[in-house]
Amino acid sequence: MGELSKDPFLFQRQSTAELMLIRHGDAIPGPEEIIPSGIYDDLPLSQKGREQARAVAERLKNMPFDAAYSSPLLRCQQTAAPLLELLKLPLTIVEGIKEVTLSDIIPMPAVKEGDDLAVLTKALQARQVEIIRGAGSTGSWDTLPGSESSKAFRKRVVDSIDEIANNHIGQRVVIFAHGGVINVYVAEVLGLDKEFFFPSANTSLTLIHVSGKKRVLYFLNDVAHLRLGG
Repeated sequence: MGELSKDPFLFQRQSTAELMLIRHGDAIPGPEEIIPSGIYDDLPLSQKGREQARAVAERLKNMPFDAAYSSPLLRCQQTAAPLLELLKLPLTIVEGIKEVTLSDIIPMPAVKEGDDLAVLTKALQARQVEIIRGAGSTGSWDTLPGSESSKAFRKRVVDSIDEIANNHIGQRVVIFAHGGVINVYVAEVLGLDKEFFFPSANTSLTLIHVSGKKRVLYFLNDVAHLRLGG
């Protein structure tokens, strides 16, 4: 009997990497927060997102982690900052876990100092709705013309996260990433064809154990640290 058949749910910590995947905080700023300079290509956290980042840091501050990884995009690094400051843990950037590359779903309005920036906020919100409507209806990023293919996206994400896991057998790792990234890795874990199958909440926690090509989902989209519905 093989080792994995003796431990099908990967309970044995010494032979398993424990991955805590965290989606970034809210990154759709209000009009008073937006700098009119094309910053929407790599948005920072909004005020709400910064509050969410502090909330998830407070929740996890007593959980020991051996390493921390992040997408190169600003919203993920800013989400990581409060927790890693408490843990005194350095952050490693991984290009392969940045969000899926999308085409111009909705053209962003050109704005300059003095303009009413509410129009840009509305455009960003409308863009998010169109992305969810398009990919969410089919489960595939191929629905959005000109965007990174679902197949290519899944491969780079799975390869990148599996490499992290393989480097941390017997350890617990935190990974700050994106809704699309978490969707596609969990889809691989569950053996799903879809690349986009659930609404990943801002700063949600997803726990996965990995040993080689064996992966087990422990919990998904946990937001107990957030005040919802208020």
